[in-house]
Amino acid sequence: MSIAIETKDLSRVYQSYRKPEGVWNSIKGLWDRQHIEKVALKPTTLSIEPGQIVGLVGANGAGKTTLLKMLSGLIVPSSGEATVLGYKPWERKHEFLKQISILLGQKNQLWWDLAPYDSFSLLARIYDLDLDKARARVNELAKRLQCTHVLETQLRRLSLGERMKMEIIGALLHEPAVLFLDEPTIGLDMIAQESIRDFLADYVRSRGPTVILTSHYMDDIAQLAHKLLLISKGAIVYEGTVENFTRATEDVRTFSFRFAEELPADLALPEGHVLKAGQKDHQLKILPQHLGILMPEIARAGILQDLKMEETDFEDVIRGFLEKESRIL
Repeated sequence: MSIAIETKDLSRVYQSYRKPEGVWNSIKGLWDRQHIEKVALKPTTLSIEPGQIVGLVGANGAGKTTLLKMLSGLIVPSSGEATVLGYKPWERKHEFLKQISILLGQKNQLWWDLAPYDSFSLLARIYDLDLDKARARVNELAKRLQCTHVLETQLRRLSLGERMKMEIIGALLHEPAVLFLDEPTIGLDMIAQESIRDFLADYVRSRGPTVILTSHYMDDIAQLAHKLLLISKGAIVYEGTVENFTRATEDVRTFSFRFAEELPADLALPEGHVLKAGQKDHQLKILPQHLGILMPEIARAGILQDLKMEETDFEDVIRGFLEKESRIL
């Protein structure tokens, strides 16, 4: 199969009702409701090859999770087409569901009061797996994730990092061909994040699943993704390799100002012109092209303690790009 995931003009619009003010208007609203439409995802066309890790990046509410849920069959699109492994996801055919897995970083799929081993046994039965092979796979994955010592500990007693490792094992138990990961490292400390990133990179190299990954930690995207999708206000605004995106922005520099005291609370900093404004660490970081506009505010920010020009890190470049696109859309 040359294409693992393909969409054509895929979109999703949510409808809600405007609640009128007053008792009488609320009663009238039972028969004459005013509809409100929210476009969660604008018509989107894309294709993803087998074995790719695709990083899906955007602000909260940009449409990332909506796209993941449509591709995994959790919600039905308002219009457009999509195929995943040759299936229409929202038809939720048994053959399709056995080949995908979705992991939502803020939601558990394992049972809170059971030890992970018991949850994995239940999942093995749900997916109609051979129990001996399933146990062997659990042990293999746990060994690679360095968490065999907690397999028989009640899930609620585990740390956040240990629970996420258990969730990953559960998501990979049936060896899915397509894996949807929504914030798999959210809330984890740096060591746990690095451990999970290393595992996922090694797993994709050895097993070759197709992965769509969303994360607010840009290290996840920079280190794992082969392809980058940037989404803003429901629209894909960049589709290409991480390398090409980085190459196009590699000459970007920033001015970093550090002041002797906290920044004034009433400092007028136009949205989209400042990469970082930290009152407590007395720091202001801006792009060179915004220096002229911001110079009056910089002058009244206080006594300048340090000024240096730095290379812009990947996270700042992504943020600046998305803020620019958000103003255009």
